[in-house]
Amino acid sequence: MVTSAGTAESVRRTLVALGVSTALSVCMAAGAMAQEQTPTPHSDGVGAAISDTGITAKVKSSFVGDDRLKGSHVKVVTTNGVVTLTGSATSSDAKDAAEELAKNVNGVRSVDDQIATPGSGSTTHRAVADTERVGSDSWITTKVKSEILADSVSKGFDVHVKTLNGVVMLRGTLPNKDAIEHVKDVAAKVEHVKSVDTTELRSST
Repeated sequence: MVTSAGTAESVRRTLVALGVSTALSVCMAAGAMAQEQTPTPHSDGVGAAISDTGITAKVKSSFVGDDRLKGSHVKVVTTNGVVTLTGSATSSDAKDAAEELAKNVNGVRSVDDQIATPGSGSTTHRAVADTERVGSDSWITTKVKSEILADSVSKGFDVHVKTLNGVVMLRGTLPNKDAIEHVKDVAAKVEHVKSVDTTELRSST
């Protein structure tokens, strides 16, 4: 025979079990919602360009006020999270400091340190000139890519861009000859571009 006290205890245990189950369900649902709402970083396109621009600004900002870099002239270019440092530093310690500061910036995947340091005779001047040229070519390449992506006509085109001594070389397959001419004009308008080579651009029609 079941007593009223036993029935009450059974009901209480059932309610407690239901309460725990409900609480667990709510927690699991909240966790799932949090995962769904977690933003994922952009890996290409405009998102990548904005991220690269932000990284470049942060790296430059980290250089300002650092006594180790006084008298140094370091240029910063970021492409897909890879930071390229060019220019000249007053010493090997200053060069190392610039690389260290860049690596500590959030979002930096790796650092390509091409900074020249003092040496002897014409070798040093040639090294500085080479790094200045590489920095300029890297900047031009990044800028041309950005302009092609931003242009309303060419933003969907798959164009490979390479720059050497200010000459922009474009490679890829475009819908027609008009598209090739348009991309060439976009690239030619970028500052410091000496000429545009479209010999490796093909028309699909």
